[in-house]
Amino acid sequence: MSTGAAWSQGMIEAEVQRRKQLPQQSVERRAIISKCYKPKHPEVYTLQDSFLAPEFLEIERFCTSPGADLQGLLSYLESFSDKRIYRLPVFTEQFCQALLDELENFEHSDMPKGRPNTMNNYGVLLSELGMDERLLTPLRERLRPLTALLYPELGGACLDSHRAFAVKYALHQDLDLSSHYDNAEVTLNVSLGKEFTEGNLYFGEFNEVEHVWGRGLLHRGGQIHGALPIASGERWNLIVWMRASAVRNRLCPMCRRKPELVPAEGFGDGFTEPPQGEEQPETVSVCALG
Repeated sequence: MSTGAAWSQGMIEAEVQRRKQLPQQSVERRAIISKCYKPKHPEVYTLQDSFLAPEFLEIERFCTSPGADLQGLLSYLESFSDKRIYRLPVFTEQFCQALLDELENFEHSDMPKGRPNTMNNYGVLLSELGMDERLLTPLRERLRPLTALLYPELGGACLDSHRAFAVKYALHQDLDLSSHYDNAEVTLNVSLGKEFTEGNLYFGEFNEVEHVWGRGLLHRGGQIHGALPIASGERWNLIVWMRASAVRNRLCPMCRRKPELVPAEGFGDGFTEPPQGEEQPETVSVCALG
């Protein structure tokens, strides 16, 4: 193996140390943002029914009704091939515009910012912006009746944590995203806008899937996918990696080994949750950070 293709032991150790520092750095950024940042649209930080597309509310009603089953749910969704990739309306256009305006306001501020992940250099970690508790956790919980029917073997009925971020693609910034899989049991990817051309998603060797404003794609986190280059404009997407501790506590989805857990703030990487009524730190697997 050539030296250009291999990581030296020193490089590996440096990367491990970098990843160990990420949780504390995120906590420090969030503290500064909470104290110093003034939201432009404070209303978008708390999920309201008016933010959700009427079709989403109809799907939610079906999934929580007696006798709801997979075949009935599929009649409400747009399905792609046999890879269990589904598209559904999630947000109204008005909410997408307000959320995007808030994200851009934060991006243009002088607040500290972390990368969404190791592949996206532009965007916002929504937990650091304070959107987890009142916006994204309720959204994940309202998606759970759907994911319970769509992905039962992936813990779809017990998705109990998430990592959420917005990603931005623009000329002279991130243009595309190479093939990868997510550190998640189930992923939600919602198109927020703006105006752009090209940049479609692709899944393995499957044909491209276009972005549709306000609509979300649900897919397995382990499904190989990527994004083709945009040709013009600017594209923003909301990504929610949804996780089930009941699944990942048995086997780390990234290294495929029994996870070695260390304390972490917040959801960590979704491996464990404190027992009901008992306070103890969340845990995270270092091998899955980033």
